[in-house]
Amino acid sequence: MKLVLGSGSPRRLELLAQLGVVPADVRPPDIDETPLKAELPRPYCARIARGKAEAMALASDEVALCADTTVAMGRRIMGKPADEKEAAAFLLALSGRRHRVITSVVVRRGDDFWANDVVTTVKMKMLSDAELNGYLATEDWRGKAGGYAIQGPAGAFIPWIQGSYTGVVGLPVAEAASLLRASGYVL
Repeated sequence: MKLVLGSGSPRRLELLAQLGVVPADVRPPDIDETPLKAELPRPYCARIARGKAEAMALASDEVALCADTTVAMGRRIMGKPADEKEAAAFLLALSGRRHRVITSVVVRRGDDFWANDVVTTVKMKMLSDAELNGYLATEDWRGKAGGYAIQGPAGAFIPWIQGSYTGVVGLPVAEAASLLRASGYVL
């Protein structure tokens, strides 16, 4: 069996490497990630991860691993900010508050799917103007759900989490390993 990573995220490649897994191929599917009207964060995240897996063309000897990560503030979905202004708005909304980071993982082999949603509660400290502007200047927020990455400079803003650190980074390693094993992929 050959593993195909359905993601262009370098972080997901690094996390798979923790399992000793190097995908045979990396094929990020191109799907519409626009939330549906009144869609809640967890079902949204699960729908996008499954949609990525469904969109992949696989050979009979291939297993696909896809994931989606979103930041949720209550019912609000905070995806990847379009620009610095939106990143600042996300960070100001998260500042001094708890939020959830949801990562949905889907493994597909043929017509069979295995899935798991991992929800982690994250506390962000109250950000000063200097901290906010300094972080925005790093441009680390680009391409990051909620406008931050816990494994980068924004890690200094996170005093605690309850749940999966690797899930917040973008691929909950323990759950991904379980799904891969369930599909018959040998780790």
